[in-house]
Amino acid sequence: MRESAFLKKNTAKWQEFEQLLSEPAINPDRLADLFVRVTDDLSYARTQYPDSRTTVYLNTLAAKIHLSIYRNRKEKKNRFVLFWRDELPALFFAARRQFLYSFLIFLLAALIGAVSAAHDPTFVRLILGDSYVNMTLANIEKGDPMAVYKSDGQVDMFLGITYNNIKVSFFAFAAGIFLSFGTGFVLLNNGIMLGAFQYFFYQKGLLLTSFLTIWIHGTLEISVIIIAGAAGLVMGNSLLFPGTYSRLESFKKGAAQGLKIVVGLVPVFIAAGFLESFVTRLTHWHWAAKLSIIVLSALFIIGYFVIYPFVRHSKAGQAIVSKLKQPDALTKD
Repeated sequence: MRESAFLKKNTAKWQEFEQLLSEPAINPDRLADLFVRVTDDLSYARTQYPDSRTTVYLNTLAAKIHLSIYRNRKEKKNRFVLFWRDELPALFFAARRQFLYSFLIFLLAALIGAVSAAHDPTFVRLILGDSYVNMTLANIEKGDPMAVYKSDGQVDMFLGITYNNIKVSFFAFAAGIFLSFGTGFVLLNNGIMLGAFQYFFYQKGLLLTSFLTIWIHGTLEISVIIIAGAAGLVMGNSLLFPGTYSRLESFKKGAAQGLKIVVGLVPVFIAAGFLESFVTRLTHWHWAAKLSIIVLSALFIIGYFVIYPFVRHSKAGQAIVSKLKQPDALTKD
């Protein structure tokens, strides 16, 4: 069956299901009947249209029924644990395409910054500013190219950097309201700065030195900017592509999802600020210690923000279908 015919045949049923979920008192028998039919549609859609928005929509409906049934259950785990264990990974999985787009935009921008710096000697000063470039050149002549990270008190530096990281990331998210183009501009701007910055040290023969110093905190810092950019794209795309919702309702959902993603990044902002303020300045550390921090940070980002959401999604999908297809699943508790 063509996807358009599949949609025409079943849209009314799915809308009825959503209407039922919005009612304060839900008939369990009716809910069970609709859920079984929707999960059958989901199974069909996964087989016939695995990468379509229809499949994503039906999967969202299945998640809603799960929440509707179990929202009044007493949870043994506290809300904080559930947010990090279940809710955020689900949001990360749902926004996986936006994460990919955000990463590709940032990567392209970094390449543009590096290539531009290679072909235009004035580009680095244009992007980073004369004062920063002159200060760094002076530090290189003194034999301490990373001295900028030792210039302020540790606590003051930590507070300032953490605040700035949060501000930049929230701005990358909020700019998504301009139909995603605002977020794209923020990602381009930061990516070009990074590319020019790294090429500047490459020209001075200090690429490895800068890498082992800057990426101690940069692995987390750059990652959260990219993820915050993805949150901005989630909000912006909700305006561009409302799907079966009204544009306002779609925007509300997209904004709420994006905001939760950014709020979930706050501990990572703090960790990045701590590393930059207290650890990056330790330029005398052995290269193996620095590389270990970089690798562990990268493994955390890939593990929690990329791999874990897919694992949770797979397990959650199986659990929902197995539990809710049981005849007594809707009347338990």
